[in-house]
Amino acid sequence: MRILGIDPGSRITGYGVIDCRGPAIGFITCGTIRMQAETDFSRRLFMIFEGLCKVIEEHRPEVAAVEDLFVAHNPRSALKLGQARGAAIVAARHGQLPVFDYTPRKIKQAVAGYGQAEKSQIQEMVRVLLELSAVPTSDAADALAVALCHANHRYTVPFVD
Repeated sequence: MRILGIDPGSRITGYGVIDCRGPAIGFITCGTIRMQAETDFSRRLFMIFEGLCKVIEEHRPEVAAVEDLFVAHNPRSALKLGQARGAAIVAARHGQLPVFDYTPRKIKQAVAGYGQAEKSQIQEMVRVLLELSAVPTSDAADALAVALCHANHRYTVPFVD
């Protein structure tokens, strides 16, 4: 099973693709979609959609796993993050992928064994688990962690439509 992990963000959206064959998990690709220079928010949302559609077309995942919203201190930031997440989900559904949601805590527990793990710990664990030669960027590592979380839970998590 090929899994697309998505770490949505309104300025940087991370993505990671892994392959699961039984207990074996292999790295395919990871990266970021950067919208920092774009000031028009609706254009940023379209860039997320368009960028993820290209990743889906190129790497042909069978399922998408998306990080769920966390409680933000700033309501405006939470709304923007929710919209970015929506653009990511629409891109996955546009590519005919089932979408699964995971909380940040569940993702951290699945990858680092600790729900309060720091970003650097997640990056290092992703590097180790996928046998990468270098540590991926924070956003790409988070997306790979989402994919790894789904790989660990793929037989126990119900489909969310």
